Amino acid sequence: MNSRTYQLQGRLVDRVATEEKVVALTFDDGPTERTPEVLRMLDELKVPATFYLIGESLAAHPEYGAAIAAAGHEIGNHSYTHRRMVLISGDTVREEIERTDTEIRRTGFAGPITFRPPYGKKLWALPHYLAEHDRTTVTWDVEPDSAGGASRETIVGDALAQTRPGSIILLHVMQGTESAAAVPDIVNGLRAQGYRFVTVSDLLAR
Repeated sequence: MNSRTYQLQGRLVDRVATEEKVVALTFDDGPTERTPEVLRMLDELKVPATFYLIGESLAAHPEYGAAIAAAGHEIGNHSYTHRRMVLISGDTVREEIERTDTEIRRTGFAGPITFRPPYGKKLWALPHYLAEHDRTTVTWDVEPDSAGGASRETIVGDALAQTRPGSIILLHVMQGTESAAAVPDIVNGLRAQGYRFVTVSDLLAR
């Protein structure tokens, strides 16, 4: 249920095996009122990101989802209500995923939609549905802010120390001020090490 590297059915990716120095920067949750600030930051850094968004938040703030898509970033599915996707029916799984897909398409985003389970949790019904519909589950191998309460310096240090070629970095910039503040130093630090940033779909293509 909690594994970042395995699920019972279907394709799960937590990192892409490559020697090329490419990484994907991913942001979970939202969109929130912090979206414009995050988009301005990414524009200044010239970095593409992948946003795993919550369907009901997209429905409440369609303008933010549209802004993410218009800026050229990738949007992934993070369920409709951000509930733990365990011990639930197949019908509930379908509703959580399909309602969110609908909201994502309303943003104008036309690319492939990968799925990230809330809290990284998944049991039989979710992997079964994803496998049947040829959907890729995307987790992560670098999560410098997930413990909560970390300072900007700690988040930056952990991200730089843990990132490898093909890494998928998870940050919660829609809520955490320290996480958002850490992004420029993470980007600049990894670029100084020779890394470049791509979307999750671009990374998977490798």
